[in-house]
Amino acid sequence: MNTITAAELAERLQSSTDGPVLLDVREPHEFQFCHIPGSINIPMSKLASALNTLDKVRETVVICHHGMRSAQSGQFLIGNGFSNIINLKGGVAAWAAEVDRKMPTY
Repeated sequence: MNTITAAELAERLQSSTDGPVLLDVREPHEFQFCHIPGSINIPMSKLASALNTLDKVRETVVICHHGMRSAQSGQFLIGNGFSNIINLKGGVAAWAAEVDRKMPTY
């Protein structure tokens, strides 16, 4: 699975009108506290039942707090036939530190 840094993702989002799907796999209370604008929230625990709502070929960046749950979720997606999965290295914590310093952290 490929990875992307927060800075690289920010650059791609600014330079593209049709960017990747931003899939945040954290729990809803975490997502409500902070998230990258444009992200959709499907908690890791609900991912299996939501597979049919996702595009198997569209570039998808998987996001969590620090990058561990998103890496596991990305491997799960790849194992289920998804072909363009990228893990956000460092998760929203890295996004808050490198891109959006006003984002709340926990």
